[in-house]
Amino acid sequence: MRAGIFGFGRAGRAVASVFLQKPEVHLSWVMRRSKLLHFRSVAEFLGIESDEQGMILSKEEWTIEALLDEHPVDVIIDFSGIDGILYYGKEAAKRGISIVSAISEYPPDRLELINQLAQDTRVLWSPNITIGINFLILSAKILNKIAPYTDIEIIEEHFKDKQGISGTAKKIAQALEIKESEIKTIRAGGIVGHHEILFGFPFQTVRLMHESISREAFGNGAMFAADNILNLPNGLYSMEDMLLPYFNLLKDE
Repeated sequence: MRAGIFGFGRAGRAVASVFLQKPEVHLSWVMRRSKLLHFRSVAEFLGIESDEQGMILSKEEWTIEALLDEHPVDVIIDFSGIDGILYYGKEAAKRGISIVSAISEYPPDRLELINQLAQDTRVLWSPNITIGINFLILSAKILNKIAPYTDIEIIEEHFKDKQGISGTAKKIAQALEIKESEIKTIRAGGIVGHHEILFGFPFQTVRLMHESISREAFGNGAMFAADNILNLPNGLYSMEDMLLPYFNLLKDE
């Protein structure tokens, strides 16, 4: 699988480090805004021993057509920002390149574009692409169906400077039909990310928790998403769509 990554911030670097260590992945390039590291090796910059070097490229130096002509990929992983898809989206869809976006939130016009792109290629969008958090959401939805009479609390914790409610917490609230205003938010120190769903039964309590220990978890999630989306029909997918088939494995036991 040939992959390209948009965004080389903390999350993008963590994802690149995971991809470089996967023998089944060829990391072709990482695209960023700045020209500062242009044509540097991703592996060298991250200090990782890998047969796959990857190149750090700058949007200022490349048109999307030239990029995909000279460095073709099977899937684009997006950890950049809300405008990234404006740069690569239409050209990627025209070429049938799969898109995996982990952008926390998109404005309405970007969502409209994503739906258009999904008519011509496979698009997966997940505000939090870790396998664990999406398993948590799916499990919470099942428990909510089993016991809709329970009291539910959503608590999210992140590093001190993070602004607003996390996109993941909003997604959890939406999945459980809870108002965003009821989400409990904690900001302290360097917490990477902690999400908890508390189900208050009359005579018992169930807590579903997910702790992000390292941003490399985003890389494992992106890898899982890319692996599972490549052979699907064109359309818009979520991580839940990728995970649901695995629940059927229990029927075979």
